[in-house]
Amino acid sequence: MLETARHESPELSWEMVTRDAGPRLRGLVRNYTGYVERSAAPLCRREVPSADVTLILSPATDLDLPDGRHRSFVAALHDSHTLVEHHGRQEGIEVRLTPLGARALFGLPMHELTNRVVDLDALIGRRGDELIERLWDSGSWERRFAVLDEAIAARVERAPRPESELAWAWGRMRASAGRTSVSGLAGELGWSHRRLIARFREGIGLAPKTLGRVLRFERVSRLLQQVEEPRLAEVALDCGYYDQAHLNRDFRQFAGTTPGGYLARRLPPGGGVEG
Repeated sequence: MLETARHESPELSWEMVTRDAGPRLRGLVRNYTGYVERSAAPLCRREVPSADVTLILSPATDLDLPDGRHRSFVAALHDSHTLVEHHGRQEGIEVRLTPLGARALFGLPMHELTNRVVDLDALIGRRGDELIERLWDSGSWERRFAVLDEAIAARVERAPRPESELAWAWGRMRASAGRTSVSGLAGELGWSHRRLIARFREGIGLAPKTLGRVLRFERVSRLLQQVEEPRLAEVALDCGYYDQAHLNRDFRQFAGTTPGGYLARRLPPGGGVEG
């Protein structure tokens, strides 16, 4: 089912259309969002860490990131924020992959992509350009998403399946929003801490302790974007922080600002956070 969100003002307008990935991709791809956005002036967003690997597919929009200009690219797991700017218009599709899905799709140990933005053609060559051409020839968002279902499924079905123990551990951490005990996880798997860390670095991209912090931060950052007037202390406790000081420390590391500064930069609902 398609979900559509729109915003219209003289300064900023967008349309975003989202659909979950097909059932063949469950556990590997979360969803697709097609978007068209226009702004009266260049717009910079503050992108904070999450537990998704982001694949951006665009026919024509160049985005400015700290390491240079990118059009279609992969942003794997990060443990700090980044700034992304467009110059008045952007159009594309965002594919939200699980780390296990990205491992299968690109065939690389995920720690090789951690804290990096990599152009799509560096990962899959000309097939990336061919896919983007097919997508924009398809016309509607629904048909584009169907093309993505088929193209990604064809590629990941040829790849080795994720290690079942790692998939289970990833699922536990995701479901608990980072509250799962790392030592408890290792104990249930019968793995040493060293083995657990090595498997997470290869298959996910971050060590489990850092991943737990990112998952917890991801939940709180999304709540702060969704709630009109959040009570920071309540949000902190609800998301597993000891107190607001604990929350503030993670915000400084992961968002480069305070929770109050983050709230002050919020764009209209659904639009993220201004840089």
